[in-house]
Amino acid sequence: PASGVTVTSREAVSRAEGSCTSEVIEALPYLKKAYGSAMQKVLHVGPDSCTVVSNLLKEGKEAWGVEPYDLDDADSSCKSLVRKGFVRLSDIKFSLPYRPDSFNLVVVSDALDYLTPRYLNKTLPDLARVSTDGLVIFTGNPGQQKAKVSELPKFGRPAKLRSNSWWTRYFIQTGLTENEGPLKKFEQAASKGNYEPDCQIFHLSS
Repeated sequence: PASGVTVTSREAVSRAEGSCTSEVIEALPYLKKAYGSAMQKVLHVGPDSCTVVSNLLKEGKEAWGVEPYDLDDADSSCKSLVRKGFVRLSDIKFSLPYRPDSFNLVVVSDALDYLTPRYLNKTLPDLARVSTDGLVIFTGNPGQQKAKVSELPKFGRPAKLRSNSWWTRYFIQTGLTENEGPLKKFEQAASKGNYEPDCQIFHLSS
C-alpha cells in the first residue's frame, strides 16, 4: 500500500513544470539510506511542498516546507498543513524565517532554477545557515522539457536550466563543498534500486 501512496502523490505533481519536486518524492527512500538520522528534521523548499512534507510526516519525520510561489491551488490537506504552520509561503529571495541550525537537512527543488546569480548569492548561504547536516538540491537538467508557456506567469520568469558544470563551479565560488559521504551512499542506494533521476541532484555540506 505504501507504494500506492507514492504513485498518487507523484501524479499530483505536474510534470510540465520540468518538475523536480516529484523527483524528491521518488528519491526519498534513497535519501533516507544516505542521510539516516539526519532525515529526522527536514525542511523542503520548493513548489508543491505540501506533498513532500505530508510524505515525510506520514513516515514519522519532523518536516516543514517553504512554498516560494503561491498556494492558490492548494487542496484541503495542504491548507491544513499551512494552518498548522508546517508549510508557509515565503519568498526565498529574502532571509528564511528560521534560526540557524533549525533543521538537519534542507531539500530544495524547482526553486533555484528561477533565481538569478545575484539572488542565489544570498539564498544559498541562507539555506546552508538553517541546516546542520547538509543541503540536497534538485535542479532541472538543461535537456529536460521546458516549462509550458502557461506555467511561466506563476514563477514570474522562465526557469534557467543550468548545466552540471555551471552549478559545480558556482558552488565552489560560493564556498559550498560536496557532501561526499551521503553522496556516495545515495548513489549506491540509487543504483541498487535502479533509480535514475531526471533532475540533477547535488549533495552539499552546510
